[in-house]
Amino acid sequence: MSLTHPPAGGQVVLERRLAGLRGCDLLRGALRGIEKESLRVTADGCIAATPHPRALGSALTNRFITTDFSEALLEFITPPLADLRGALQFLCDLHQFTCRRIGDELLWAMSMPCRIRGEEDIPIARYGDSNVGRMKTIYRRGLSYRYGRYMQAIAGLHYNFSLPEAFWPEYQALCGDRSPLPEFRSAAYLGLVRNVRRMGWFLMYLFGASPAICRSFLKGGSAGLERLDDGTVYAPWATSLRMGDLGYHNAEQQRLRVSANSLDEYIADLESAIRTENPAYRKIGVLVDGEYRQLNANELQIENEFYSTVRPKRVARSGERPTLALRRGGVQYVELRILDINPFEPIGINRWQARFVEAFLLYCLLAESPPIADDEEAENRHNQALVAQRGRAPGLELARAGGRCRLRDWAAEIFAAVAAVCELLAASGHPEYREACARYADWVAEPEATLSARLLAELRASGEPLASFGLRLSRDYSDYFRELGDEVNARLPLLLAEAEDSHRRQAEIEAGDRLSFEEYLAQYYA
Repeated sequence: MSLTHPPAGGQVVLERRLAGLRGCDLLRGALRGIEKESLRVTADGCIAATPHPRALGSALTNRFITTDFSEALLEFITPPLADLRGALQFLCDLHQFTCRRIGDELLWAMSMPCRIRGEEDIPIARYGDSNVGRMKTIYRRGLSYRYGRYMQAIAGLHYNFSLPEAFWPEYQALCGDRSPLPEFRSAAYLGLVRNVRRMGWFLMYLFGASPAICRSFLKGGSAGLERLDDGTVYAPWATSLRMGDLGYHNAEQQRLRVSANSLDEYIADLESAIRTENPAYRKIGVLVDGEYRQLNANELQIENEFYSTVRPKRVARSGERPTLALRRGGVQYVELRILDINPFEPIGINRWQARFVEAFLLYCLLAESPPIADDEEAENRHNQALVAQRGRAPGLELARAGGRCRLRDWAAEIFAAVAAVCELLAASGHPEYREACARYADWVAEPEATLSARLLAELRASGEPLASFGLRLSRDYSDYFRELGDEVNARLPLLLAEAEDSHRRQAEIEAGDRLSFEEYLAQYYA
């Protein structure tokens, strides 16, 4: 289904919805959670080759500290919390807890890794001998065969967000929709997803923080980048090379079309991708000389292999695939995956960014969001790649509705709409969102104020290569967290107990396996 929209222009619809929600506290009961990846590196800035530290618990079962692709790529996960300050403090506590338990290793302060000598410098994460643990490791091995390990060592920050249950009946009535409430909620979240696909470049422009990369990341090539110093290459107007062709994007996945026009289409497209064989992946092989190289040779091994800037999500039950969870209960929240690590913040994000991101997501929810046809999808992908590589270029034009539009004009339009959302939030008792909006008010007209421009300016001013700059920040932040001491960490008992208990849970899973691995895989994909 799609939302019912009054026959009016987009701006009129947004204004009417904002007016209709005045007096409604959109954030009372809203939940947010943060997932932040951080590379463990040695004291000289190389990716750590050591196993996941036992003191951090089991990477398989710890709810708060796990690993992503690499054994060295930590992932910090806050639970969903109603209080934004609480979520940021939880993330801070996870950093403090970790820094005091990894010896002289550091948490890398940027998205892009440095000082990589080769693929083998990036160890694949290990999760033990259980069927689920083996599956997770084999999936990552498949990623390394398909895309290479360099891309998988990039770190990002994912922002999970959901509106309170009390919001939905009121919003449904405002939209004049009479479908079952769960269907309406899913359709509304998918409208948000489509608008992030259209306008997510705006967050890349503001908060992208990877305009330069370590020369070692290019494996000897140049990729059209310019030399900043002997160890650093960059694109002069780039915002987020992480989100461009050098980062997560690849030719194979560019061919995939996963529609967000309806929940049924989204599920069907992902289901098709995990069941359709890819000839290039077939050549890799699946079980070769007794070892799994990948879970299968399909377009996607599992749904999460599909990289997107935003995902509709539902908490899955044990062993439940993401698409089955969505089919069972509809969309529960969205996961925004577009944010770089902010290198100027010890935890990679600050409260002003988080509030602005939430207001942007609310704008994407409340604004009109018609279905995306193939030609608009091509425009969206073009705009994302262009802003990643040249987002701060003077006079840059983006594709829009079959024509061209100056980035600065479109960005000003989006900013004004986000500001209107912030005013609505301020009127319902949340003035801090108005303050967050004011903090970024000049960034649209002044690209030099953005995070990417600031990073390049600091590199030029210091004369440091990116690797040295990143290492200095990483040392400063790690020292900061270590000096805080365990006594200031109110969640220390929780984190200690979770780490210890996670080892017990992993042992129970390993002891409880009754199926062969082949039987386990067949059951998972059934």
